[in-house]
Amino acid sequence: MPNVTVGTARIPYRIVGQGPATLVLVHGTGPGSGMWDHLLDRFTDRYTVLLPELSGSESAEDDGAELTVETLAAQVNAVIEDAGRGPVDLVGFSLGAVVATAAAARRPEQVRRLVAAAGWVNADDEYLRNMMTVWLAIADDEAAFGRYATLTAFSRGFLNGIGREAVESNAGFMRPAPGTLRHIALNLSLDISALLPRVQAPTLVIGCAQDATIPVENARLLHAGIRGSEYAEFDTGHVVVFEQAEAFSRKVRDFLAAA
Repeated sequence: MPNVTVGTARIPYRIVGQGPATLVLVHGTGPGSGMWDHLLDRFTDRYTVLLPELSGSESAEDDGAELTVETLAAQVNAVIEDAGRGPVDLVGFSLGAVVATAAAARRPEQVRRLVAAAGWVNADDEYLRNMMTVWLAIADDEAAFGRYATLTAFSRGFLNGIGREAVESNAGFMRPAPGTLRHIALNLSLDISALLPRVQAPTLVIGCAQDATIPVENARLLHAGIRGSEYAEFDTGHVVVFEQAEAFSRKVRDFLAAA
């Protein structure tokens, strides 16, 4: 697996597929880029896919310092440069949507098209602030931490539809690892409002109508802040990439394929 050094961090990234175009998928809060694995077959016919493991993920190595959006965006920019395949199509989910937007603003020449799913601008939303604060507060109880993540990540209908065994399996996915806690702390402190006017790439913002992690109004504000951006909304909880994987992939592919 190739890697690139950015400041004190060693950032590995996977390369999947051999398509003529390049797609970079930026993970959200938690373990890392594995969250995209179930979608890769939907893109590798057209793309060579780059999957960075940003600071705070299980595979990245750094000094453990407090994270900033600028730090993670610089890591995405460095991976694009290291791979030598730009300009790329850039897709981010949740925290990854914020980071991808910042990366597109910092290095507009690197990004052909941008998709930001279930993202936000800052933590001025009192619901968002309290959600993340409670999540940090229960970090000493691993079971509660994972169950709270599941409860807020998925819509009620989706949880009831997949059944108890799958719900229990999902509850074990998100653990209070040090890197994940650093991500949550960043979620509480970030503000990309000043970067939004600098985004030049055609952009699709995706919101999730039943999002109990990042309420959908935050995605609408992100859309409003990026001039000329398109907006799509799915009737899902936060993790649209799982709840409606096929529809999400189709929407992203169609947007990225536009001239």
